[in-house]
Amino acid sequence: MTAHRAARVLIDAFDRIRELVAQNATGLSPEVLSARLDGGSNSISWLLWHLTRIQDDHVSELAGSEQIWTAEGWFDRFGLPFDAADTGFGHTAREVGVVCVDSADLLTGYHDAVHAMTVEYLSSVTDSDFDRIVDESWDPPVSLASRLVSVVGDDLQHAGQAAFLRGVWERDPARASS
Repeated sequence: MTAHRAARVLIDAFDRIRELVAQNATGLSPEVLSARLDGGSNSISWLLWHLTRIQDDHVSELAGSEQIWTAEGWFDRFGLPFDAADTGFGHTAREVGVVCVDSADLLTGYHDAVHAMTVEYLSSVTDSDFDRIVDESWDPPVSLASRLVSVVGDDLQHAGQAAFLRGVWERDPARASS
């Protein structure tokens, strides 16, 4: 099925986010992925895990499906000491520090699976669907379009933060190991 115009624009945005996740993670050691500028900052691992968890949580809810995190066993593969519903929202500095991975492949693999689910869902959305209210707990209520744009914005912010950190570690590799 060919996606409608607005859905194609969002698919393009999510394709770009997928590219950024891969660019920010690929080739980095577990030490660099987990490095933090200071004890209160985020790591590349946490940023990429969190943006993927938010996308998984929000898009699967919109699609009416189980999150990829649990449906495809990513919760077990990551082995984090959090509840399966945890997305990283509101994490403390200590909790951020717990998100460590053995390989960038874990982060990119999970993101690729969530991306595939996102594209599949968006391919079924019609232009008229975007006005549908998906969350009435806000004033004004949140439409499907607004929720999806919010996910894109959040993902891009975190991908940009990860790109900044990667640049810091590539300029000064010794800093990441300290």
